[in-house]
Amino acid sequence: MAQNNFLSGVPWRNSRDLKTLVENRTTYTLDDCELNIFETHQQAENVNLVFGDLVLTAMLKGKKVMHLFDKPGFDYLPGESVIVPPNEVMKIDFPEAQLDNPTQCIALSISKEMIENTFNLLNEKFSDKVLTQEWGLDLSYFHLINTQDFSEIINRFIRIGVKERSREKDLIASLALKELLIRLSQTQAREMLEKTYKELSGGNRLAHVVNYIKENIRENIQLDELAGKACMSKAHFLRTFKQELGLTPMEYVLKERLKLARQYLLIGGFQIQEVSLMSGFNNTTYFIRAFKQEFGTTPKAFQNA
Repeated sequence: MAQNNFLSGVPWRNSRDLKTLVENRTTYTLDDCELNIFETHQQAENVNLVFGDLVLTAMLKGKKVMHLFDKPGFDYLPGESVIVPPNEVMKIDFPEAQLDNPTQCIALSISKEMIENTFNLLNEKFSDKVLTQEWGLDLSYFHLINTQDFSEIINRFIRIGVKERSREKDLIASLALKELLIRLSQTQAREMLEKTYKELSGGNRLAHVVNYIKENIRENIQLDELAGKACMSKAHFLRTFKQELGLTPMEYVLKERLKLARQYLLIGGFQIQEVSLMSGFNNTTYFIRAFKQEFGTTPKAFQNA
């Protein structure tokens, strides 16, 4: 997981201010949402939590086991987010929480009006979607790996909620919340595409391009070539891909190559130059720099660890 996809966190509550050691809650209320910061300092099981609005949760530190929709529990770790619909009960376990190893997460409950207004505006302004019919959230994809852009806007929103003191705070938060919803929709789109690109590739242009990228990731892939696969002009393809998935086609290619390199390093037994070539990089120095930027460590250090 990319190191720069983790959230920065917020200061811990002073132990004298804790009202409880399990899900101690600090709340910041804004016009269109409520930012909650939860801390847990001891092991616990079957802790229930529910909100009246849709809530975006994001792990800052530690580990939880989440139970949602009457499905088996799953590990919930920093670098990940979970979307929960209104009035859905979250059942949470804290298997590792201790005074010297607490958990910390946020829960951002967002008003129905803000969600509807944001996506109605997007559907009005940018109605020519390719991957899905319209802008919105798909709760089938509720457990997400944070992207860099998504982490950045969550971090910014936390700073606004916790530290902003100006008279314009609610307006600033409202603008940031709109961006957060856009990034959330794009993150979901990428998650959906990763799981369905093969079955969609015969009838969806973006899925067809993603399938082509994955099958030819070691080759010299060019933007003109990808635009041709999508049957679009280069400018239209670039704009559509970025708008719907939140990153450019060549940024996507780079991330796919880095994911492949990471797999080779985990397998072991390869020299760094070999991993670079097998992952589609023709410049080892560039590969090392890109890997460190994405994962927060050099390929060699990652391999040794």
